[in-house]
Formats: sequence, structure tokens, C-alpha cells
Amino acid sequence: MKKILLGIALCVVALQSCKKDNDEEEIVVVPIADQNAYDDAAAIKFMESNYFNDKGVITAFDDTVTTDDNYPKLSSYPHETLPSGVIYIKRAEAFQPNPGKEIAPTDVISIMQVTKTYIATKTDDNVAYGSESTFINNVTTSGIPSTDPAYFYVKQSVLDAYNKANNTTVGRDFYEIEGLQEGLKYFKSFDNLDPATDYNMQGVIIVPSRAAYARDNTIYGTVYANRSFVFNFQLYNTRTRLDSEK
Repeated sequence: MKKILLGIALCVVALQSCKKDNDEEEIVVVPIADQNAYDDAAAIKFMESNYFNDKGVITAFDDTVTTDDNYPKLSSYPHETLPSGVIYIKRAEAFQPNPGKEIAPTDVISIMQVTKTYIATKTDDNVAYGSESTFINNVTTSGIPSTDPAYFYVKQSVLDAYNKANNTTVGRDFYEIEGLQEGLKYFKSFDNLDPATDYNMQGVIIVPSRAAYARDNTIYGTVYANRSFVFNFQLYNTRTRLDSEK
């Protein structure tokens, strides 16, 4: 009986060992250069596979219907790719503020948005965004724009408080998304527009993971590691930051 029990125990240990080995083999760390290439290729495919609906919200083409056949692809709109890999796309001038207000790096912004994140992967030579996750969606939740978000500009007082509480020396990139800051330089904010006014998105900024949180530990932990961000937005009443808000 003891021999039988010993045999069973050894089998369990062997199975656990095999499982551990298999789990370890399944963990594949994509080289940074490859991840960057996947991000860029997936962004192009995303622009080919999606369009702006009548409210400017990014929507995927549906092969099972014909109602979206007349909408132009995102890639057909004027767009630019910055050296960082960030892509920004503007809707027609009719959806842009006129004259609008320039956005300074330290401004307090108010942004209505449907922002999602993705991990670009390669499967059978096909590169595409996957693992979709919603970062923020004001449209279907509160209907109220995000005001002064730390992922655009984090207050020094917030940084100081975090470092003091955690005995750390984290910098601005612990909170901020550099690619969003880069992209917003090419847009203007609607001025004196009531945020309660029905939204109409003015464009999109696609931020590859290297211009977002890359593989760094951030205020979100590693939740957004290797994730590209797609900001679909409208800006309201950007203003100069007060000294008390820095």
C-alpha cells in the first residue's frame, strides 16, 4: 500500500514539474524591435479596417452588412506619422474649431473621448491589434469630458506626494503618455463650448506602445505594458494652468 501511495505521489510531482516546464515554455517575450514593428503594422491595418461614424466615433467595418460601404477608411483622411510612430488623423475642417485654441504642454485640457488600448501581435504572419481594452469612454458612461487628466499632465504636487509616500523617485513618464502630448500639438481646442453640447469627435491619435507606457512600471502597474493607445476625441475649453494647479 505504501508503495502504491508513493507511486501516486511521484506521478503527481512529475505532472506538476511537466506543467511548470510547459508554462515556462509558453512565456514568450517579444523583442522590443519586433514589438515596435508589430505596433506600426497593426496601426496601418487598423486604419484600413475602421471608419468614423456620423458622430466621429471610430467604428469597425462589418463585412455582413452594406450600410457602412460608403464610409471612407480612416486611412483616407489626411494623416501624419511622427518620428515617434504616433499617427494623428483629423476629420474635415467642419469638425475642427475655428479659430480654436492652441494647446500648450502644461495646459488644463478637457477631453471627450472613446479611448481603447490594444496589444499588437503576429500570428501566422498576420499582424493585428488584439486584446482590446477600454481605457476611457465618456460617451457611453458619464457623457462628461475628462478634465485635467494626469496622463496628459501630472501635477508636480502629485508626483512629490507619490514619491514621498513610496520612497521613490518616479518621473513624469510614470503618469504621462508622451505620444498623446505629441499628437495634441496638431489639434486645437473648441473655446467657450459647453461640454453639455452634443459631441462630435474631431479626430484620432494612435500611440504605439513605445510612445505610451512601453514596458515600464507605471501608476497603473504593468497593465498597459506593450499596449498601443487609440485616442478618439474632442477637446473643450483648454486653458492656461494656474500656479496653484502645478
